[in-house]
Amino acid sequence: MSNEEILKILRELVAEQFAKEPEDITMDTAFEGDLGADSVDLVELVMAMEEEFEVGEIEEEELTSLKTVGDAVNYLANKLNK
Repeated sequence: MSNEEILKILRELVAEQFAKEPEDITMDTAFEGDLGADSVDLVELVMAMEEEFEVGEIEEEELTSLKTVGDAVNYLANKLNK
């Protein structure tokens, strides 16, 4: 799966969870700074990502490195393309 395909799906997930328009979500969108995400929001998003992309459980240490949508796209690309 390409980064562009992952971004398209992730945009929908993020937009739905944070009540934003998908086109407003970019690779540079920061979960905390731009979306106001707290830890509960991030856990819910990660659960949605795990289910949507079927990547298994994302470890808490890995979660802390996901600061932007781009970080999440790159993380998912690495998991999916192994």
